[in-house]
Amino acid sequence: MSGTPLLELRAVAKSFGGVAALKGVDFTLDAGEIHALVGENGAGKSTLMKIIAGVHASYQGEMRLAGDVVRFRSARDAREAGIGMVHQELAIVPTLSVAENVLLGMQPRNRLGFIDWPAMIAIAGRHLENLGLIVDPRAEMASLPLGMQQLIEIARVLFSGARLIILDEPTSALSPPEITRLFALLERLRAEGRSFIFISHFLDDVLAICDRVTVFRNGAKAAGARVAEIDKAWLIEHMIGAGHHELEESYLGEIQLRGPEGEAADAPVVLAAEGLGLGGAFQDVSFIVRAGEVLGIYGFMGSGQLDLPRAIFGKTPPEHGILRIDGRPVRLRNTTSACRAGLAFVPESRRSMLFALEPLYKNMSISVLDRLARLWLKPKREREIARGHITQLSIRPPFPDRPLGTLSGGNQQKVALAKWLTFRPKVLMLSEPTRGMDVGAKEDVVRIVRRLRNEGLAIIVASTEPETVLSLADRILVMRKGRIAREFANETVSKDRLLAAA
Repeated sequence: MSGTPLLELRAVAKSFGGVAALKGVDFTLDAGEIHALVGENGAGKSTLMKIIAGVHASYQGEMRLAGDVVRFRSARDAREAGIGMVHQELAIVPTLSVAENVLLGMQPRNRLGFIDWPAMIAIAGRHLENLGLIVDPRAEMASLPLGMQQLIEIARVLFSGARLIILDEPTSALSPPEITRLFALLERLRAEGRSFIFISHFLDDVLAICDRVTVFRNGAKAAGARVAEIDKAWLIEHMIGAGHHELEESYLGEIQLRGPEGEAADAPVVLAAEGLGLGGAFQDVSFIVRAGEVLGIYGFMGSGQLDLPRAIFGKTPPEHGILRIDGRPVRLRNTTSACRAGLAFVPESRRSMLFALEPLYKNMSISVLDRLARLWLKPKREREIARGHITQLSIRPPFPDRPLGTLSGGNQQKVALAKWLTFRPKVLMLSEPTRGMDVGAKEDVVRIVRRLRNEGLAIIVASTEPETVLSLADRILVMRKGRIAREFANETVSKDRLLAAA
């Protein structure tokens, strides 16, 4: 491709609270191109996309669209300039029809100013047909498979006039046939001159559909190449750098799972679930976790694996089934009863359990204040405990009075772990424990979890990221549509096998 790029960013930089998220990034996208953006969580991909999409108006550097310098003040400015974004968590309205979703905010009106329903259905039908999507525009969105919902959201963005579309993890929740259908649509639109930025952790998909790839690492552009000239090993090397062999194995190689027949075969069962069910989230889920074992629970987005630990911890208690702790049946109606029973839970959203404006020591002691002080607070004791956790978990900067919000995502995750380690729980449940971290922080968390495992703690790790599960788990359950579809134990397992099982 030659000529003026459709999109060009020059020396773009962005910081949050003194922490650099982007460091002088250059990036180009040509007309009629699918350009992949890859990198570990926390590498800066999302920040760059939010600048392009107008979400972040304040940044350093320059952005050009078709050769003209632009600076969007809002997402509306970006949309009016022909830039659309399809997020990983779809922005559809499930209770509305396909036609209403496609023309959302752009519905045709009759002479009286009311929505012209026949015209809307006809317009949406023609638009979908032109894209090769055979679907009844009157159908309710919630009745359609997830893959079709995603294609319809892309159709909505196209209908708005977008010539540049950002796709955020577009294949993370799709089955192989749905991915094939998506790629066929992207190839057709690329041939018509549309351009895409394709953000993905699924490197095989990047190699299958993209023309070029840019690799981000720690807020900077680490490498760029034409896809036809590279392979998966090249991508992994530039994503995580040299010397990160454990993480590299989880991306490329096969991991030997220890399983229940290994070192922990005779360890006691700490937590047992029998036939757990909760509405449409998950059904008939049974498993055990032993002392000194990490049980990985993997699945695509919406498969139920993130709902499961939340339910066990009493946030949304299971409606069916039995939980046993140390062999005794328990009924955990809320988080307080779960804590008393010896369970601890770190959710995927750190914001929901931490206080950004409060110092580290208060965030670490909040869950155990009733055990530290019966009548009044003891800040001196809280700080002593915090210093121990800071040393043990290598939290940086190592100051207990430092506001939590000034720390990096990886160090905040360590604080979230420390919150439950003052009085050791029986079972530690971690949901997406390495999301939003750079490589160094991710390896720190891996080491911490493995050390806790070696000290005899029973641990559950639930994630949509296969690399996370592979780098941590001794045994892996794969969930699909709310049920356990496969167990991997005492065998070698690769990312490809996990994806196939999901």
